[in-house]
Amino acid sequence: MPSLLTLGNLSLGVISIVLAFNNNTGMATLLVFVAILLDGADGWAARKLHVQSEFGKVLDSLSDMITFGAAPAFILYEAAFHELSPALGLGITILFPVCGALRLARFNVENGIKQYFVGLPIPTAGGLLALLSFFKDDIPVIVLLAASLLLSLLMVSSIRYPGFRNFHPSRRTIWVVLLILLILAGGGFLFEKQLYELLFAPLFLYVAYGFMTYMVHGFSDNRKNK
Repeated sequence: MPSLLTLGNLSLGVISIVLAFNNNTGMATLLVFVAILLDGADGWAARKLHVQSEFGKVLDSLSDMITFGAAPAFILYEAAFHELSPALGLGITILFPVCGALRLARFNVENGIKQYFVGLPIPTAGGLLALLSFFKDDIPVIVLLAASLLLSLLMVSSIRYPGFRNFHPSRRTIWVVLLILLILAGGGFLFEKQLYELLFAPLFLYVAYGFMTYMVHGFSDNRKNK
């Protein structure tokens, strides 16, 4: 069961890449977010069924590399970077999955279960990067380049982000969340821009929270050392 969810995540990532190269970046972005749900569901199912394994962990990372590393990079490249010089457009595009691979490799060799993530999790980074493609007409390309670079570096940084490993939702909560997501997905076809703005807000706040917390603690540590 968990592995099927993981393979579903991988399949959506491949479809998302195909859609991006066919200029359907909107649907490609939506599939990335469906994959985020599957990525969370496979881990929850593995813990619930007590079938966690190294095989599942590696398979999950390989799937994440495609869906949240390669696919979002292709989406934004097709939407905003393909007309730039190859050195710049391709360089920034390649950097994102490279940093994503390093982030996943570090995660796989970490010992023990921590209450936080070291570096921005790749599903969050990938979701945000894919969403940026929707705002390409409202945001200057230089800002999109800077945002892609920042997300890449945050993945391989030492900034701590809140983890949700001890989050154990009840069955009723899961069904309520699924119902809300179905309503949002249905409404997305009628109110696409509003849906993407709604998805953007919590991801942006999560990234900003980790960054600001790191900055505050960093200044605090420096003052203590003086």
